[in-house]
Amino acid sequence: MIISIRNAHVDDCSRMMELIRELARYEKAPDEVTVSFEHFVKSGFGVNPVWKAIVAEIDNVVQGFALYYIRYSTWKGQRLYLEDIIITEKCRGLGAGKLLFDELIKIGKKEGYAGMVWQVLEWNEPALNFYRKYPNVKFDTEWVNGSLDF
Repeated sequence: MIISIRNAHVDDCSRMMELIRELARYEKAPDEVTVSFEHFVKSGFGVNPVWKAIVAEIDNVVQGFALYYIRYSTWKGQRLYLEDIIITEKCRGLGAGKLLFDELIKIGKKEGYAGMVWQVLEWNEPALNFYRKYPNVKFDTEWVNGSLDF
């Protein structure tokens, strides 16, 4: 088994959408994925892309990815925001998630970002345990997430 990490290409978008739907089912919210494929592609590979991604290939098949963008904190400056890190269920535990996360850390340091932030559901013990393996990881219990759909 060979795991390789590389920048996502536009041709990966269809597989990435499959993995997004798989994650939504895992998080018990399958109907919450409302982004169209065209919007997803345009947002990552159009004239003004707003996200970037790296993919994990296992034996030349995309089995996971990390999608991120740059967030600005008035207190910290630019920070890498990890929107999602997804590994297909059948490939979890093989090390692809660690390789993706480690690559994000390298990207953030290379670009001079002040750090990386993400969200994780409080019931998602496997994900929480994954992140707890990294030194200096902090979980914030003070902030409440807000959102407004248009």
